[in-house]
Amino acid sequence: MSMQELPEYAERVLEVAELIPPGRVMTYGDVAEWLGEGGPRQVGRVMALYGGAVPWWRVVRSDGVLLPGHELRALGHYREEGTPLREAGRAAEGHLPKLDMRRARWDGGRDAAAGAGRDAAGDAGEDAAAGVRPGAGTHT
Repeated sequence: MSMQELPEYAERVLEVAELIPPGRVMTYGDVAEWLGEGGPRQVGRVMALYGGAVPWWRVVRSDGVLLPGHELRALGHYREEGTPLREAGRAAEGHLPKLDMRRARWDGGRDAAAGAGRDAAGDAGEDAAAGVRPGAGTHT
């Protein structure tokens, strides 16, 4: 499915997912707040239906629990990107770590490149670093 065939809201959600720098995450609610439309459930639905073509592991639950059914794939991406994790205690089911939301959460602002210790890729990353939000009428 091309971006032309996606519902407008879905396209906007996926654009935000692509802006999140490696090693950082946004919650479903963060994405909805960024867009000024919808809520966590709507963002989650978009990610479930269309998120496979974008860095889906960077849009997460607010409690830092890894996406059920995709934990190991997500964990591989988090470790590869250096995303801050909190190791699970022995009592935790499956002993899987959680995201360290205090350190991993990205607010979409000026810390785009500096916060993760990486340079955000492309014009979209530069826009995000400058605080420009997708769909804000700044792109021509």
